[in-house]
Amino acid sequence: MTTVKQRLSEIKVVPVIAIKDASKAAKLAQVLVENGLPCAEVTFRTPAAVQAIKNMREAYPDMLIGSGTVLTTKQVDESIEAGVDFVVSPGLNPTTVKYCQQRGVQIVPGVNNPSLVEQAMELGLDTLKFFPAEPSGGVSMLKALTAVYPVSFMPTGGVSPKNVNDYLAIPAVFACGGTWMIPTDLIDNEKWDELATLVADVAKVLD
Repeated sequence: MTTVKQRLSEIKVVPVIAIKDASKAAKLAQVLVENGLPCAEVTFRTPAAVQAIKNMREAYPDMLIGSGTVLTTKQVDESIEAGVDFVVSPGLNPTTVKYCQQRGVQIVPGVNNPSLVEQAMELGLDTLKFFPAEPSGGVSMLKALTAVYPVSFMPTGGVSPKNVNDYLAIPAVFACGGTWMIPTDLIDNEKWDELATLVADVAKVLD
């Protein structure tokens, strides 16, 4: 059985999405799937997140979908009900981690220093988000962490076309999270062709 981590490592870049109108979610999913990035991390930064996840899941049952900016156990429940494959949090909240483990859903919590990595390992985790990546020291900091700890990372926060391949070149990095290929204003204005070009450009770089 293919794990979430294996599927993420095959896709390599996870579009991190803040969507304001859930009715546009299925079309956005279509753009992602048809242009080489069949994955989305839909963040709880907007009230539309839960319905957007449901709409994506209904339209594309095989798409890899995660919820992001998950801060509470209630949001974990909402994520699972909506049909997510994984949960992402900006920080390491032991309560949220343990609840996800109890509910049987993969969580990728954010860490950015040795102490947090060790706390995550104590909770039985070995798949972590390095966040915010660039403000936390970027590639240099991540190389220092991966030299010490037997864990894998998904850098997110400041990842861009200029540095994404630098992150992906680190053996312990299985994927990167980014927003640059799905600008919120293009979603709001339904600029699907422009979004398709941005997504396809990412997929080409990763081939």
